[in-house]
Amino acid sequence: MRPAVHCRCTAEEYLALERSTEQRHEFLAGEVFAMGGASERHTLIVANVVGELRQMLKGRPCKTYPTDMRVRVAPSGLYTYPDIVVVCGVARFDDEQRDTLLNPTLLIEVLSPSTESYDRGDKFEHYRKLDSLLEYVLIAQDRVHVEQFVRQADDQWLLSESDDRAALLRLPSIEVALPVAELYDKVDV
Repeated sequence: MRPAVHCRCTAEEYLALERSTEQRHEFLAGEVFAMGGASERHTLIVANVVGELRQMLKGRPCKTYPTDMRVRVAPSGLYTYPDIVVVCGVARFDDEQRDTLLNPTLLIEVLSPSTESYDRGDKFEHYRKLDSLLEYVLIAQDRVHVEQFVRQADDQWLLSESDDRAALLRLPSIEVALPVAELYDKVDV
């Protein structure tokens, strides 16, 4: 995580801060962490994935949320903003504000140089504590490379990866397949 911007506050104080500012922050164990801006490549990949998922999930009981949907990992206390969140079935929220999701089905992160090790390590460790989470996908922005972690029946996570622009990213948690080429459409890698 990045350096804390405020120390020792409660989750309630953090949520009050988040709801009163345009800047986004993560929260864990009483510390608030500022989130940086995104590069053009990062933003294009997020837009491409959200666009594809929106089309493929039409008429199905799944919702796709880009960038600004906060997720709370209740077992660890982490509040964070994944790049893309998909929830299938009834979305459950932390409170009546409906801005903090509790039960994501699929989380997707676009890797940035400053967050790559966090996204692969500590953040994924937090995410694995979510009983609802069935799949976690990491998308590189500096090259064609997609990593997919799928929860197995025994709570193990199966890794698949691809560097092939012609491949399909099959997402069993939501029963769709995304062409890898579409994820990188108009992205200079």
